[in-house]
Amino acid sequence: MASVWPDTFGAFHRTADQPVQVSDRPLWDEYGLQVAEQAQYESGSQKFTATAYQLQDSTGALGAFDWQRPVNAKASALGKLAVETADSSMLAHGNYLLYFQGYKPTVGDIDALYQTLPRLDQSPLPALSSYLPENQLVANSERYVTGPVGLDKFAPGIPPSTAAFHVGAEVQLGAFQTPKGQMKLAIFSYPTPQIARERLVDFQRISGAVAKRTGPLVAVILAPASPDDAERLLAQVKYEPNITWDERVPTRRDNIGDLVINAFELIGILLAFCVVAGLSYGGVRSLRRRAGAAGDAEAMITLHLMDR
Repeated sequence: MASVWPDTFGAFHRTADQPVQVSDRPLWDEYGLQVAEQAQYESGSQKFTATAYQLQDSTGALGAFDWQRPVNAKASALGKLAVETADSSMLAHGNYLLYFQGYKPTVGDIDALYQTLPRLDQSPLPALSSYLPENQLVANSERYVTGPVGLDKFAPGIPPSTAAFHVGAEVQLGAFQTPKGQMKLAIFSYPTPQIARERLVDFQRISGAVAKRTGPLVAVILAPASPDDAERLLAQVKYEPNITWDERVPTRRDNIGDLVINAFELIGILLAFCVVAGLSYGGVRSLRRRAGAAGDAEAMITLHLMDR
């Protein structure tokens, strides 16, 4: 496929590009990595390196962003999923994870880049990430898991068989600071509340685990230092369904009163047309007779049947 990076980027021009050999390949494959490419850019004495990871979809890009985000990164104005350090920027957009080392691009640079990215998929982000509580959340501790490889890496205390990824499970992880130390919260999302109810039983069998179900979500904390703090944190996880109601909006055509009025208006128009057409035709014939223009074609044929 064509190069991910364009020939020019703002005032810079590309001098070289090459594929990236990634480590932890099984986890990248689980996130759906398709292409990884690095490019060198120069403008006078200024140089920087840009790396692009093309994932299968926005969910994979979210997972890769949480995983690759620097521990000391701060939020950036480049997008919803964007952070920066003293000399770098990282952001996820659609199914892409983009990393800039040695340069911080502007919003205009990024908007222009979006127009050139090949096979850009801008599907919405998974809603599960929004259920992670914000109170006492440790900065940059979020992890999004889509399979057993990520679960073994980020939450090894939970067996993949209990998570049951084969039924479509996804997991949002986050660390929380409490007076007695950090706790790691895992929120599992399932296709239906019934599946979540079945999974809850297996999660409760994990030694030291505290689990709660809300809708199709199961929230789990392993071996909390304070059971009371764990209960307070679990209470903040609340499933709120988004219901979309497709309802037809009535128009004037659906009003029976308007229908009757329109029918009478149509009848009036037809009557007026007939009257005008009849008067016009009769007037033309009368004028032709007065002018002596009536011929045999306009003569009335009389059968004289009473004479027989």
